[in-house]
Amino acid sequence: MRYHLDAERISIDEVRKRVEETDFIPSRISLLDGISTKIKALKQHGVTTLASLQKELKNSRRLEALSNTTGIDRQYLTLLRREINGYFPKPPALKDFDWLPGGEIATLEEKGIRNAAGLYETTSSLEYRTELAKSTGVDIAILEELFQLADLTRVRWVSPTTARMLVEAGYDSASKVAAADAKDLYEALVCVNEGDKFLKKDRPA
Repeated sequence: MRYHLDAERISIDEVRKRVEETDFIPSRISLLDGISTKIKALKQHGVTTLASLQKELKNSRRLEALSNTTGIDRQYLTLLRREINGYFPKPPALKDFDWLPGGEIATLEEKGIRNAAGLYETTSSLEYRTELAKSTGVDIAILEELFQLADLTRVRWVSPTTARMLVEAGYDSASKVAAADAKDLYEALVCVNEGDKFLKKDRPA
C-alpha cells in the first residue's frame, strides 16, 4: 500500500470535488471562485490528473506558462499548488515517535526503515509485520503500534503526537478518522488530553 495518494489515478475532476468539499481557512477560500471554469480550462490544456497538475505547477516557470496558456490567474495557481502539496504530507521520522523504545526504532532504521512512509509501505499486512518482527527481533506489538501511527500520519496535519492521541481515543486508522463525526472526534481528543496529558491547550499538535 502507498503512504501517499496515487496522483496518477486521481482525475482532475476528483481534485475539483475535493476542493469543493474542503472547509477552507479564509486565506484559501478563493480556491472555490469559478473552480468549474478553471478546471475546464486545465483539462483543455491536457491536465487530466492530479499528477499532471503537479507537474504543471512544479516550479514558477511552469506555473507562469500554465497561467498564460489557460488564462488562470497566477495567484490562484500558486494557491492551488499549496493546496495540492498539502495532500502529500511529509512522513515523520520513526525517531519522532519518541515514546516508543529507542532500541526498537534503531533496529528498524538499521534495516533501512527510517520514516512513517517506509514503515507503512513495508508492513502493509500482518504477514509482512510478522516477517519483519522475526527477521529483526523487533516486538510485533511495537510494529503493530507503529503501523497504526504511520497510517494516521497520512492524514493531513496529523503529527506523531496527534496520531498517538487518536489511537488512545479509539481512532486507530486513517479510515476511522475519515468516517468519524467531527464533534465526536473532537470530544474524544479533548477527553484523551485531559490534564494536558499530551498537549498544552495553547500549543498546536
